Amino acid sequence: MYLLKTEHSFDSAHFLAGYEGKCRNIHGHEWRVIIEICREDLDPSGQTRDMIFDFGQLKNDVKREVDALDHALIIEQGSLRPATMEALQAEDFKIIELPFRPTAERLAGYFYERMTECGYRVHRATVYETPQNCATYEG
Repeated sequence: MYLLKTEHSFDSAHFLAGYEGKCRNIHGHEWRVIIEICREDLDPSGQTRDMIFDFGQLKNDVKREVDALDHALIIEQGSLRPATMEALQAEDFKIIELPFRPTAERLAGYFYERMTECGYRVHRATVYETPQNCATYEG
């Protein structure tokens, strides 16, 4: 099995609604996202001969997904009061609402699915929320 891996990072804030601890407060991270794709063989001919996939295209696709979350407040849908949402939107803040709690585990699954939807055979997606702490999702 051949593996190809690329990494990108983004900065964003989040909080964990319903959590009893300091992460219930809005705080930020420099998130690192590592995507690994796999294939059992290599392209036999053409520009990508002896390659799994065009590295440049993989990097661009991961960067596009990561950039969509950069410098945003990532929240679980329904986790803020309507008046709070209205006030933040009135300030023109970038708010990304997701249908799940924005934990490292769920974000790893999110990036796995997003890259799968792009047509990649994803082996694993890993998301670091700190340099020492990460979560990985494997399909």
